[in-house]
Parts: sequence; C-alpha cells; structure tokens
Amino acid sequence: MLKNSLRCLTFVFLLLPVISFASSFTVTDIRVDGLQRVTAGSVFASFPISVGDTVDSVRLSKATKLLYKTGSFDDIKLSREGSVLIIEVKERPFISGIEFDGNSSIPDEELSKGLEQAGLAEGRLFKRMTIELIEQELERQYIGQGRYDADVKVNVEELARNRVALKIDINEGTMAAVTHINIVGNEKFEDEKLLNQFDLSVKGWLSWATGSGNYSREQLSGDLEKLKSWYMDRGYIDFSIESTQVSISPDKSQIFITINVFEGEEYTVNEVNLAGDIVVTEEEIRRLILVEKDQTFSRQLVTLSSDFITKRLGNEGYTFANVNGIPQKVGDEKKVDVTFFVDPQKRAYVRRISFKGNDKTKDEVIRREMRQIEGGWASTDKIEQSKTRLERLGYFKTVNVETPPVPETTDQIDVVYTVEEQSSGSLTASVGFSQTSGLILSAAISQNNWMGTGNRVSFGVSRSDFRSSVNFSYTNPYFTVDGISRGFSMFYQETDYSEADISSYQTDRFGGGINFGYPISNIERIGIDFGVSRTKLTLGDEPAQEISGTPDPIDGVNHYVNDKYNIESSNTSSTDIENSITCEFDEFSPSCSDLGNLEPPSEEAQGFVDEEGDTFNDFTITTSWTRSTLNRGLMPTNGSSQSLSLELSTPISDVPFYKVTYKGQMFKPLTKSQDYVFRLRTEFGYGDSYNASAMPFWEHYYSGGIGSVRGYASNSLGPRTTPAERYVTTAAKDTTCPSSCEQYPAYVIDENGNYITALESDDDPFGGNLLVEGSAELIFPLPFVEDQSSFRTALFFDAGQVYDTNREEYEFAADEIRAAAGVSLSWITPIGPLSFSLAKALNAKDDDDTQIFEFALGRPF
Repeated sequence: MLKNSLRCLTFVFLLLPVISFASSFTVTDIRVDGLQRVTAGSVFASFPISVGDTVDSVRLSKATKLLYKTGSFDDIKLSREGSVLIIEVKERPFISGIEFDGNSSIPDEELSKGLEQAGLAEGRLFKRMTIELIEQELERQYIGQGRYDADVKVNVEELARNRVALKIDINEGTMAAVTHINIVGNEKFEDEKLLNQFDLSVKGWLSWATGSGNYSREQLSGDLEKLKSWYMDRGYIDFSIESTQVSISPDKSQIFITINVFEGEEYTVNEVNLAGDIVVTEEEIRRLILVEKDQTFSRQLVTLSSDFITKRLGNEGYTFANVNGIPQKVGDEKKVDVTFFVDPQKRAYVRRISFKGNDKTKDEVIRREMRQIEGGWASTDKIEQSKTRLERLGYFKTVNVETPPVPETTDQIDVVYTVEEQSSGSLTASVGFSQTSGLILSAAISQNNWMGTGNRVSFGVSRSDFRSSVNFSYTNPYFTVDGISRGFSMFYQETDYSEADISSYQTDRFGGGINFGYPISNIERIGIDFGVSRTKLTLGDEPAQEISGTPDPIDGVNHYVNDKYNIESSNTSSTDIENSITCEFDEFSPSCSDLGNLEPPSEEAQGFVDEEGDTFNDFTITTSWTRSTLNRGLMPTNGSSQSLSLELSTPISDVPFYKVTYKGQMFKPLTKSQDYVFRLRTEFGYGDSYNASAMPFWEHYYSGGIGSVRGYASNSLGPRTTPAERYVTTAAKDTTCPSSCEQYPAYVIDENGNYITALESDDDPFGGNLLVEGSAELIFPLPFVEDQSSFRTALFFDAGQVYDTNREEYEFAADEIRAAAGVSLSWITPIGPLSFSLAKALNAKDDDDTQIFEFALGRPF
C-alpha cells in the first residue's frame, strides 16, 4: 500500500514539469532553491541541463528523473522566471542516530551491522520507505535465530536541521525449539548416525542448561553441508539433498525439519592422474597425493591433496597456482578416476614487505625475523615461517599476514604483516606479600623488547623475608646478523633459606657471566655460558647434620667428657645429684638404663661445611640445546619445545659438580579454533659432585608449588634434613634429681640448678640431586571473556618428586612420586604474568606440606 502511494506521488511530481513548461525556451541561468547539506555543484553534476541549452517539457522531465535518482531529495519542482530555470528541492533528512530497545539476544553492534549491510546507518539519508526495510531486516535476523514471533517497530523522531532519530522497539519473542528432525531417503546409514553429524538437535530435558534444541537457520545450512561432506568422504559422489522443509507450529514455538536425500552408490578410486603444467617433478607431486588406487573415494582427501600441491608450488613462487582434483566416473563399474589439474600460472615475486601496528617495536627488529626477502620469488612456506617467528618473539598478541597482488601486474605481490603489540616485560615498584617470601619490597624493570630494539634487559632490587638481591642482565639476540646472541649478567644475593621453610642456613652470593647463542636451524639453538660466583655460607641456629655435624654448644657447659655427662653440682648438696654422676654411657647402672637413648654424637660425624668449609668460588660452563616449534612466545596453543643443558663447574672450583637438566612440553589443539588444547610437560634433572664429598646443597633441585607440582607448598617435596641435636636449658621446678632416671631422658644440671636436656630441631626440605616431574593439562577458554589471548585456564594433573641418590632413605622409588589435580588461571597483566591455582593433593603423606591455593606474580608460563 505504501509503495503504491509513493509511486503515485512520484508520477505527479514528474508530471509537474510537463504542465509547467508547455513550450520550449533557451536557459540563460539556473537557480537552485532549498539546499541545506547538498551542494549546488552536486545538483549541477546530476542535472543534465546547462546554461544555453534549449529545453522543452520532455527534456525537463528526463532531467528531473535523473536528479531523483541521486536519492538526495524527497521533492523536486521546476519553474521559470523568464528564461531563468528554477529548481526547488526538498532534501531528504539524514539519520542522526539509531537506538535499540528491548534486544538482549542480539547485541546492538550486530543489529547495526545488519542494517548497515542493507544501506541503513547513522549519517546516511533517511527514506520513509526504509522503515519497512528496517523492520524486515531486523525480523530476518531474529528469524535466523529461530525467533519467529519477534516483532520490530520503528519510531521516527524529527529533529531540527532536517534530521531524524530512529528508535527501534524490539520484542524478541521466544526461540522456537526443534521438536523433530527427519531424514528421508537414506538406506545405507541410520538416522542416528547421520544426526550425530549435526549441530542442531532435538530439544531435550537438559536443553535449558546446554542451550541445545534451539533452531538456527545458519546452523541448519552448516549441518546440510556437513551431511553432504560426510557422504562424499565415504564414496557417495552422487549424493544430493533433494529438498529441505522447515515447518513451524501455529503458535511458532516448535520447529519440524524434514530433509530429503539421494544417496547413490559407493565409489572407489580407479586411477590417480596428473594433468597440466606440473613445474616440479611428478614424483615430488605424487608424494603429496593422499588418494590411492582401490581406496574408497573421499572428497576430503582430494581437497587435502590439492592444498598440499598448491602449497608446494607456492614454495617455488607460484603463489597464484590453482590445483583442482576432479573425479570422473569409469563406465558402470562404480569407480572413478581422480585427475589433479595443475595450473601454476606465473611465478610471483615480492615487491615490498611492510609492517603495521608496531608502534613500539622498530621495523628492523621485525624485518630481521623475515625469511622471505624482497625481490625474491614469493614462497608460501617462507612467508608463513616469518609469521611464526614473529609470534614466537612474545612481543605481539596477534600477527596476521596478507599478500595482496600489486595493481596492474600479474607476477608481483606485496607482503603485509599486521601485528598487535602486547606487554613483553614489567616495570614495578611495589610493597607486597607472598606465601613463600613474606613481606616484599621491590623495584624492578624487565623488558624483552627494550625500547623496541628486541634486546632483553633486566634490572632489579628486591627485599623480602626470604631474599635480598640486586641483579642486572642484558642480551642482544642479534649480536651478529647471523643471529648469534650475546649477553651479560651480574648479581648479588643474600638468601635466608630458613625463612622459605627449607633449611637453616644463609648464603651470600655474588657473581656474573657472559653467554652466547648460535642458531643451528630455524627452530634450534645451541648456547654456552661462562659464569663465576662466590658463595659464603652462614649457619643458622639449628643447622641440619648434612650441613654441619657438630651440635650447637651452650656456654658454660661441657656436653660430654670421657663419654659421660659432666654434672656441675658445686652449688648443690643433693645426694641424688651426686649419685647421678655414676651414670656413664659406657658402663650403665641398672637404675639409669634410659640414659643410652641420648648418646652424644660421635666426634667423627661431619657435615658439608665441616668437610668443605663455608666459602666457595665457582667457575662454571653451561652448554645448552633448545628446539621450539611453538606457535607463540607467550601462551602457545600448538607445537612443542625441548631444552637440554649441562652445567659443569671447572676443576679449579672449590667444589666441582655437574648438573644435567631436560625440559620439554607439547601443545596439541583439540579443536580447529584452538580454544581447547591438550598440554604435556616434563622435567628431569640430575647432578652430583665429581671431586668432593657431595654436590653443593645450595645447587639442589627442589619440587612443589606453581611451575612444579601444584597442591604442595613451594620447594617442600623430597629429602628432608636430619635434625641436629641441640642442648638447651630448661628451668627446673626444684634442684633435686628425679627419683628415677627411668622416668626422664638423660639430663644435665648446670651450676644454677637448671636441667639441660637434648632436644631435636625440626626437619626441613633439603632438596636433592635427582628431579622427576610431569604435568598434563586441558586448556579451555575462560567463560564470558571475548579476548582470550591474555588469559589461560586449565584443568591439570601434576606429578613429581625429588630424590637424593647419595642418601639411602631418599633413593629413587616410584611409589614416592606425589600427585595433585586442580584448576589454574594465568593472566598477562600490564605489570607481568600472574598465575593462580586451586589444587588437591592426591596421595600426600602425613609429613607433606600441602597447599590448596597458590599464586605467583612474574613467573613465566
């Protein structure tokens, strides 16, 4: 009705010039009245009459039609004053804003995008007839979601300066549920097997939670294509979908889908042929073809083979190559010949490589990662390899590459890399608290892309209950143009291990080193590090016997003389005290038999410090090999990495030792989008001394905590210290000897009448020289977060243990491996990576220190 009315009005408007201009005349001037936003130049450009032209009613009518076609005017009237032609126009209003109300299932942005595709957007001209188009377009979007009862109304508010505001009221209605899906014509496969290929499903009793059972036109289209591919991959090349009927119940709440199919017969491959200009050797191409004689025909294998051949030709510069695998039936034998037609077209060359989005990172830092060179032929493999190298740097959140053809050429392309930068380091000055270190005061700067140069620089000062340190390091990954790296490091560190719940000793260490790395392939490097350090040990109040075997003395008391306790009893006359002198360790009296339970340590008992001293100079050489195919430097989702290192202190070191460490991890995507990824991690380490009583204990491996075996306190697993006997003074209730030595452990009374008893200190984690660890993780997307590139959530299973092959009670035993499971969250924040975990220890023993919640700031993932 609206359309008919508009047609009538248009006819009347077009007829007016015919009525007004019955006779012809020569135009001496043209005047345009009523313009507001449209320029007069635009009108004259669209109006095919100029000054000096002789016009009549027919020509004026045609000119008016052309002016209407610009779409800028609601009304156009022509008149004349003498020989002056007057064009009076009424401009169409423009849309100043579009407001949506009532929508929740489709966001404003999606609705606006749909309208824009239909030519309706803020700032564009408004036509009254577009109201109907708006309502139809938005209802179409909701019907695509299965909301057949959706209702859309457009309200137009006229504003000053010839503008309108559109307010769109939306009643989204309810989603129609799929009640039945019926496939007709299938004989080779049952309905259930075919419907398992569908994303659409019939609404069930759990649909309210899973969201299944809702109809979507896009999902149905995708399912039909999946069904066709499923048959084609099983040899049914004649398969077709004859028709699809989607019916809706009268109340628009239920959907019934019927799909009519023709299956045809199953075909096998007869011959595999090549045709066209192959360019490379036929033998090389045939190795890339997955289709084989007598194999059931599969369109998927044909497509993959075509892609492999196309990529191979692309590596030779034939970027625009076309490869098509065409099946052709062989008589009535239910067999097909598959012919791959190869059209390499012209070899393409790279005119220019450019970069976008690198606001901080210098072009030369990105360019040195390029394996494709300008002026050379375009290699698909090298272009993709360059993209992967950029992703592995860890400087960029995303890296995309485009290869647009150069205009007006048939054999040149440009290569454009678009990057999105992310934080590649941290700059902090903080006061904080952590589970392991207590109060932390720190100031540090760490940057893997220093000032956009690609150099790694780190400088930090920190103070905590556990450690005080100053460190500096610098690495240039491209010390030479060949990719040889060079770095320097210096450090000073005071560490009190008793504050970290390890053992009672303190180290003061300082030193430095220089390192070099050399690439042996695109994915492998070898490195060598020369280091020197000086370590000063200070024993705590209760040193373990492995550190020092000498008991802690107490001033004024001799602990043992001639294998018996010496009782200083000059200030007391107790006969019982005097009698106790007869209790000797080598000649026990019957009444004092329990004294043997506290036999003093042998003078031969020696700890590491007793044998080696407390100050050590180390000169180490560390060689390493690394291999990485990870797709990203931070939070990878595909590929693997391995590293093997040998740290060797030279013979001139005070305590020569060696350590061999292997680390490996693998990421396997479970979906094409790589939202779900399976990760495996393992770490093995072994070390020992080759010219001393034992490996330096401050070089031990430790296990437990984030980055190791979650669910157990940091560094808590593995060997424990042997507590040292320490004699302490305990105030006595009286100065008389107990009536029976059997009721008390051996005791000594000092000159002030206080009992002196032998007590044992707690055992603490001491680490070991053998480390075994492994983890399995299922990485999944964080709910309600659109950009997952800075977040990682995972379900994990960790297992590991530390052993000491030099202590019989802590030698390797598989049943001593500890395990835990839980969930973790990692987040790349502006101040550095942050990790959390909730874990449950699965086989903890009574003396294990378990921890359910753990966090860490600044740890690499």
